[in-house]
Amino acid sequence: MTGPTMTDETHNQAPEWGSDVVAQTLRDLDLRYVALNPGASYRGIHDSLVNFTGNDPEILLCVHEEAAVAIAHGWAKITGRPMAVALHSNVGLMHGSMGIFNAFCDRVPMVVIGATGPLDAAKRRPWIEWIHTSQDQGALVRDFVKWDDQPGSVPAARDALIQGTAIAATAPRGPVYVNIDAALQEEKVTRPLADPDIARRGPPAAAAPAPHLVERAAAMLDAGGKIVFMMGRMSRDMDDWNRRIALAERLGARVVADFKTGSTFPTGRRLTAGRAGYFPDADAKAALAEADVIVNFDWLDFGGTLRSVFPDGAVPARIVSASLDSHAHRGWSKDGGAHYPADVSFLNEPDQVVHALADALEASATESPGLPGIDALPEGMTLTPQDIALLLRSRLDAAKPCLIRGPLSWTGADWPVDHPLGALGYDGGGGIGSGCGMAVGAALALRDAGSDRLPLAVLGDGDFLMNASALWTGASKKVPLLVVVLN
Repeated sequence: MTGPTMTDETHNQAPEWGSDVVAQTLRDLDLRYVALNPGASYRGIHDSLVNFTGNDPEILLCVHEEAAVAIAHGWAKITGRPMAVALHSNVGLMHGSMGIFNAFCDRVPMVVIGATGPLDAAKRRPWIEWIHTSQDQGALVRDFVKWDDQPGSVPAARDALIQGTAIAATAPRGPVYVNIDAALQEEKVTRPLADPDIARRGPPAAAAPAPHLVERAAAMLDAGGKIVFMMGRMSRDMDDWNRRIALAERLGARVVADFKTGSTFPTGRRLTAGRAGYFPDADAKAALAEADVIVNFDWLDFGGTLRSVFPDGAVPARIVSASLDSHAHRGWSKDGGAHYPADVSFLNEPDQVVHALADALEASATESPGLPGIDALPEGMTLTPQDIALLLRSRLDAAKPCLIRGPLSWTGADWPVDHPLGALGYDGGGGIGSGCGMAVGAALALRDAGSDRLPLAVLGDGDFLMNASALWTGASKKVPLLVVVLN
């Protein structure tokens, strides 16, 4: 860890300034990193992170705010946990807003710390603190964050960070924004603050699927017929992965996967229908058209996909749906997709429902198959994107690569997977320019977890060029990462 290190003396030191309280709270919330591009509006917080908490959380210095947000996004895709990001006043928030939208659409947690002001006009320095002060700064991103706040006191700032972190980590997960006045950061702490008891302020435990719904869905699935599972936003836990395989095999269900959401089901399984792509292919659509029961496991735009198969809107198959996504639907953003019918609808994370159904149907856990072999390498002088995939696999499969990002020209046929970390999917919001930052964040998380997987990002040239400076942060932290630019 770079910079000053913590000692017992500094760890127990009483906060002197409002910014000390903020830094201390971030540390106590176990937010491992703060990604930031330095800005004067949060100079107090930056100072306290270095001199009061001793670089705990550790500062990830970034060259651009969008890179900082993308790094936190990549981190969350591996860990499932939020990273903190600090964005300078209104202008830094505008720079980072594309990345925040990506995180919102991708349902990943993130704690974005903003700063403004001073809101007290009498305390503003000439010019610069006037143009960098906004009346309602959170309004810039309010339509695509889960929650935001602008606390009016030091105790309220601490409380907002604790509450915001819990909200970000509660499914459906997403970014939150806490805007802290520059004058509040530099306010003297005149009396000790009460213990916030952070251990009792975390995200609530997820509710179990309703037993009567589990019974109905299990009976519907056990009745036989053609069953199709649509695997969307699923966990990266290996036990969850094996349970999905067991449930599909127990029912003989065909499985449609999505390249945008990454590894959810092994490619080489005989039950897979079509190729995981950015859109279902003809084989996947044919399986849906013939299905007696379709199960939606938090598929991205499930309703829109049904419309592409049943254009008249009449879906003959019975539908079981498992998703918390309705909690994230907002009027401004239509990322929730088209509305859809359901005969049994679970308001739970999809892997919770897989677990409950596997238990009800006595589906035993099973091992994931290995990757399919490579028949032949390309020959000749012209290389297609598919040839690049074959060449990379021929050299890297033994190193167990984690494909952090793949190009728009690939499908699951180009990059088969046999592990939940085989591929991480796309960026959520379709905002070009996040690839380098997400690659650094995910690679950092893999390194910190002691993973033996090789971090790999295969990026389009436009995506790479828009934010290549994010790689500077990875280099400065000596993060192992292989980036291939596919033009």
